[in-house]
Amino acid sequence: MGERSELREIQKLEGHNGKVWSVVWNPVAGTDGTPPILASCGSDNTVRIWKQNSATSAFDYQGNTGRVYKGTTTSCCWTPHGRLLAIASQRTISIWDENENSLEHVLKIEDHKNEVVSVSCDASGNHLATAIGGSIWLLERVGVGYADFDYNESIDKLVGETESVQSVQWHPLDESILFSCGSDDSIQVWEKNIDNGEWVFGQTLDSAEKYNLKPFSSGHSSKVWSISFNATGDKMVTSCSLCSEDLSIRVWGAKKEQYGYDYGHWKHLQTLSGYHHQRILSVHWSSNGIIASGAADGAICLFDENLDGSESEPMHKLLLKQDNAHGHNINSVQWSPMGTGLLASASDDGTIKIWKLTSPP
Repeated sequence: MGERSELREIQKLEGHNGKVWSVVWNPVAGTDGTPPILASCGSDNTVRIWKQNSATSAFDYQGNTGRVYKGTTTSCCWTPHGRLLAIASQRTISIWDENENSLEHVLKIEDHKNEVVSVSCDASGNHLATAIGGSIWLLERVGVGYADFDYNESIDKLVGETESVQSVQWHPLDESILFSCGSDDSIQVWEKNIDNGEWVFGQTLDSAEKYNLKPFSSGHSSKVWSISFNATGDKMVTSCSLCSEDLSIRVWGAKKEQYGYDYGHWKHLQTLSGYHHQRILSVHWSSNGIIASGAADGAICLFDENLDGSESEPMHKLLLKQDNAHGHNINSVQWSPMGTGLLASASDDGTIKIWKLTSPP
């Protein structure tokens, strides 16, 4: 990608009655002749499904979950096989079956004391992690059915943060590694003990020495909002969002061992700052190696790896900045998993936009 690359808006999706918090691509739709599928969730208490029309290439509205929740739907994720959609709402975790253009409600676990703000599925599809208040809860598939999930009492006690957990994210390749971030400025790494199966605290990501920040910090000096991994799982990008003290994106690398990478231990590689002037709410790493960020300033920034530079130059550099991508906060950005250059963004303005990244011939 060169300096003349362009991020072109190809469609605006409207229908949510309120802020759109998250947008996620189905991980397998778009393969074997099936069209790409998106799910979006928002403050109107619904999750909507959008599918690309093979004849027109437009994304058409397919249906929604209806107002079945007690509060806003804050987060959703697909299972790896693309069949199930897990949804976090105000005090509820629910699972839906997306099959032949319809959504069927198959599981609901409710009456949590605190708001459920994030949900993530591991690479096997057998475990869900949820962020609830100041703790992390894990659900495990316990029955023979593909949607038989329940809380596993032996692994639901990951209470490491003293304040609210904002997001949870499984490592994309290693099902024994889980990440969490939150309002205590920290990124925590959790590891599953191979001897007894229990989950233990592994690491707090720290670049405090280099950046003169407080001990045991992630290198960020404010709320850590978003985590995403590259295609090979050996690098991670995080964003900080709360205040003007730290409007940064940080890139991390897994520790290299003799026989491969140790996904439980990470080091700071690079800081990207000065590109957004308000809190950064979402980052996502494409399968093609491009990092996208969305922020409260309504802008989208894209960063490409600087493959032609010397070792003294930044690993990633700004590819382009799309000012006024939305008129309000951009709460979520996510690349299509198919590597087609399609990017979805969701905003407080109630819309989802589909973008296409192109480069000159």
